[in-house]
Amino acid sequence: MSNQNCREFGPETNLERQKSSFCIRQEAAQVAFHRDIAAHICNGEEQDYRNEDGCPNFIANFSKGLVHNYLGEVDPNGYTAFIAALKSGKPADFEAIPLGGLRKFTNPQAGLAFDLQGSDSHALAIRPAPRIDSAENSAEMTELYWMALLRDIDFSLYNYNPQVAEAAADLSSLSDFRGAKVKRQTKEGVVHEVTPQSLFRGIVDGDLVGPYVSQFMLKDIPYGSLTISQKQKTVLPGINYMTDYDSWLHVQNGGLTGSDIFDSTPRYMRNLRDLGQYVHVDALYEAHLNACLILLGMKAPVDEGNLYKKAKTQIGFGTFGGPHILSLVTEVATRALKAMWFQKWFVHRRLRPETFGGRVHNHLSECAKYPINSELFNSPVLQRVFSQYGNYLLPMAYPEGSPTHPSYGSGHATVAGACVTILKAWFDESWVIPNPVVPNQDGTELVSYSGTDAATMTVGGELNKLASNIAIARNGAGVHWLTDYTESIKLGEQVAIDILQEQALTYNEDSYFELTKFDGTKIKISRAGVETI
Repeated sequence: MSNQNCREFGPETNLERQKSSFCIRQEAAQVAFHRDIAAHICNGEEQDYRNEDGCPNFIANFSKGLVHNYLGEVDPNGYTAFIAALKSGKPADFEAIPLGGLRKFTNPQAGLAFDLQGSDSHALAIRPAPRIDSAENSAEMTELYWMALLRDIDFSLYNYNPQVAEAAADLSSLSDFRGAKVKRQTKEGVVHEVTPQSLFRGIVDGDLVGPYVSQFMLKDIPYGSLTISQKQKTVLPGINYMTDYDSWLHVQNGGLTGSDIFDSTPRYMRNLRDLGQYVHVDALYEAHLNACLILLGMKAPVDEGNLYKKAKTQIGFGTFGGPHILSLVTEVATRALKAMWFQKWFVHRRLRPETFGGRVHNHLSECAKYPINSELFNSPVLQRVFSQYGNYLLPMAYPEGSPTHPSYGSGHATVAGACVTILKAWFDESWVIPNPVVPNQDGTELVSYSGTDAATMTVGGELNKLASNIAIARNGAGVHWLTDYTESIKLGEQVAIDILQEQALTYNEDSYFELTKFDGTKIKISRAGVETI
């Protein structure tokens, strides 16, 4: 029996489908091509700061892993070779950079990679990093010193701890601190101040609601036939690193020192040290995949734009169903990293806080003079650090200190911004999280959260908080600045929006996505493009 007349069904023949596929690729390419091209503007410090001979000394720029002098200032020849490789983009030039120790640079060439979906990494931008002579930079460093001193304080005790109150008051007094604040009415008018409730929290909607740690980092994870507890293998309290000058300088030159000392008891995350250890070892999109699995396990409602929410004869699966979102929430991660790696290496090259701590120490020890804004020196936190360690270095949570790539912006924060944006587009952001929980004081159990704001802990707010938790955890460990978080989540968000816009062209379903951006703007993403609603 002949099967010559047995052909596949569908609205198009193979040839027609081939042409349609090509047209969709062309249309997506046109969408990407016609997006605005961002200007990449750095803060000028690489050219502005010079030594006594008038030559650039690169004191405000990333140089970890290169050769440094006794002050921790980079050897100009090594830095020149580093810049030459960035300018040429030649793999051989990257291999010719003279390192100072065993640690290697982390993947600068990722910033030159192209991607075939979403905006090209070079089409996006973040604002110039704060300069070390600015009040904003001093405010950020003041916060980091306080974070280091308060790493082991349980979040649930912030309202009762006198040192937390001192930190909040100190940050409130600074002229350009841009972290989370609470609005309060006084006789003189409305003031915005840091309080124990807002200390070290994120700056987007939901961050000040409920417990410090997002529900998506506490609740059990349904992983197929497994149920995974989020008790963590964390590290012992009170142990910080690079608190003496010799080990600090050794690490700047690319050396390694010490190792983590683990707590034998798994615990739910209670403090900055626990959160910092999580982002020390996590798979980069881990927390966001977990959030997706938790939401699916809760049967959280999807966004109104999902066709299958109201379909009478179909459910979603490969498109607009579970397998779709589980892959979509993770596939944005590497694209977000490529976009941020371009910013890190090829635009800003901001120094890490640990290196700046050395600048502060040498300045106050009168071993060198740096153009650091004076507000930092007026903070009581510096004397507290000196009283505990005998120097002004920034106590680090990780034995190796920061990674071997520039600080601005944060890879964790960028990926968080991208992945959380996907989840907010997929799920109903207004849905209230059922049965919220919080760790007990030793982190061994979860107990019900009964705060008066429990009824306002929504999917959107807890996802925003998740992004902030992941990003700020890196700050709490001492490896990133506040703006590394605030600017990076916005770049990750744009990466995700651009990908959703282009993918909208590929679906047969007449579905769309709606979401609330980190700045509060509500948008709709469909075949027609991105529009504000």
